[in-house]
Amino acid sequence: MTITRFVPVFSILAVGALTLSGCDNTNGPDELAAKTAPPSSTDHFPGERLSEQRYREHVRTLASDEFEGRAPSSPGEEKTVAYIAKVFESLGLAPGNGDSYFQDVPLVTMTATSKPIQIRQDGEVIQTMEIGPDAVTWTKRVTDSVSLSNSELVFVGYGIVAPEYGWNDYAGVDMNGKTAVIMVNDPGFATQDPELFRGNAMTYYGRWTYKYEEAARQGAAGAIILHETWPASYPWAVVQGSWTGPQHDLVTADKNAGRVKIESWISVEQARQLFSNAGLDYAAEKTAAATRGFVPKAMGLTASTSLTNDISVADSKNVLAVLPGTDQADEYFVFSGHWDHLGKDPSLEGDQIYNGAVDNATGTAGLLALAEAFTNAPTKPSRSILFLAVTAEESGLLGSKHYGENPVFPLARTIGGVNMDALSVQGRSKDVAVVGYGASELEDILREMAEVQERVIVPEPSPERGGFYRSDHFNLAKVGVPMLYAKSGNDLREGGRAAGSALVSDYIAKRYHKPSDEYSEDWDLTGTMEDLALFYAVADKVANMPGMIEWYDGTEFKAIREKSLAN
Repeated sequence: MTITRFVPVFSILAVGALTLSGCDNTNGPDELAAKTAPPSSTDHFPGERLSEQRYREHVRTLASDEFEGRAPSSPGEEKTVAYIAKVFESLGLAPGNGDSYFQDVPLVTMTATSKPIQIRQDGEVIQTMEIGPDAVTWTKRVTDSVSLSNSELVFVGYGIVAPEYGWNDYAGVDMNGKTAVIMVNDPGFATQDPELFRGNAMTYYGRWTYKYEEAARQGAAGAIILHETWPASYPWAVVQGSWTGPQHDLVTADKNAGRVKIESWISVEQARQLFSNAGLDYAAEKTAAATRGFVPKAMGLTASTSLTNDISVADSKNVLAVLPGTDQADEYFVFSGHWDHLGKDPSLEGDQIYNGAVDNATGTAGLLALAEAFTNAPTKPSRSILFLAVTAEESGLLGSKHYGENPVFPLARTIGGVNMDALSVQGRSKDVAVVGYGASELEDILREMAEVQERVIVPEPSPERGGFYRSDHFNLAKVGVPMLYAKSGNDLREGGRAAGSALVSDYIAKRYHKPSDEYSEDWDLTGTMEDLALFYAVADKVANMPGMIEWYDGTEFKAIREKSLAN
């Protein structure tokens, strides 16, 4: 541990008492020492400055049908970013980007019309995968149309090249013009072997984004990920909802840089049929893929498909505001959360709006509630507080990626931060789950503040989901900024772990990335407010302490941070 403690400052109670006494010598030394002592952990909590009523109003508004699912580059975005900026301005927060509350994020939006995937053997079509129930396809290449024509299929296991783990799923194969067939997640999860990768905890190599990027680096023309609910951590319906309709990406100079022609998912039923058609046993090949020394295998099949794109380019917006600090105003603690969701899908019967109430009106409302609590605090923090609402998280963390690559405030002067994504609405918990547990000294401060609430911090209950790589803190972490991503754990004060786990499973199965993720007046927000108070306390301590927050030894971001600070 290298965290240093607070510089002694007066608490509000002490300031008032000293003023009333005229600072004379009538107080004894022990009494005066008590009044001028450094603040205790309890002094960092916001108390009644966090209003559940106003928090509810923010969530209710952001998740309303009027905001149309908050899709980037849509009328829903215009309403959303205007609402957030208006709240920031009404609180008296300074604009976060010069004289503006907005940072433009140049996005290209592509809506694909896709043809089915046809699988051929010896020139004959033996399997057809329909778009929607069987497969989804898209391209990240900014082009009017793209196709695969009889592209050879190669099973490349988990599609990983990781020298530090002694692993290369592409060893000895020329992928030029071919299509990679790839398992989801990574070998550690598949085997539950704690000595393989990180065991049950997903590494970045298990993320679908990495798999498509690696296939492109290998020269592949296409990439197919085989969906399974448990290792993916979401059902096929989430794949359908997330990768159909308008898809966004950042505008780049090279419109085809680093992408295969066609990226896709196929359902596990189609995957099993595909392997059977290749004369392979799906279960046996899956087991082999998780074994060190796996050798990629030509499947003796080809894939053909095509799509056309409707393309538009428009700026989306990150929304940012600053509460200036006092003594260390040129250093920043950041609160982040994404304001966007999936918008509307006119092709759906019934409810067509993905309201995104939990994901992530809760986190955006948290930003606004914390901003209000800090602006109403009796004393301002030593360091500045940045409130950052980012766009296009659902499209691949694009808004936070843009900020990480184009920071308004120097990354080396950004001391650390807390990200809020899909806050709990299931009541108070005994524990606080840290996503990516064991990362930085922010966890030590979190632990100290959680003790005040009579809570304990624990590792996330489902590390196999790769949550650390799936929200916006990751794009700040990978440029070196220590970031904390935590939320209520599953050990509820009413019902225990069984109740908490059941509620999470129910949400993922029935509402996650579905139109049914809507605000309810029945939500129990006592735990939500407790989490926000905890995040406030962590930020308040960091914003007033001397010294830096450091990554723990052995984390992949420590060297990046040290290099950033050295420059």
